[in-house]
Amino acid sequence: MKRNSVLLTAQIFLILLGSAMILIGGVFGKKFLLPPIITGVGFFVIAWAFSILKIHKRDRY
Repeated sequence: MKRNSVLLTAQIFLILLGSAMILIGGVFGKKFLLPPIITGVGFFVIAWAFSILKIHKRDRY
């Protein structure tokens, strides 16, 4: 697999996992749980960083 496809796969996986954690903490829990929501947002930030890395690597060459 090429570098961009690995970054894209990891980015999609992190977005799905982050969405699941936010749903578990905010919607499906018996009460509002903040730690899963914070972790889910962290996964979104990591996925955003992967997209920035992919864009900058493309611009360099």
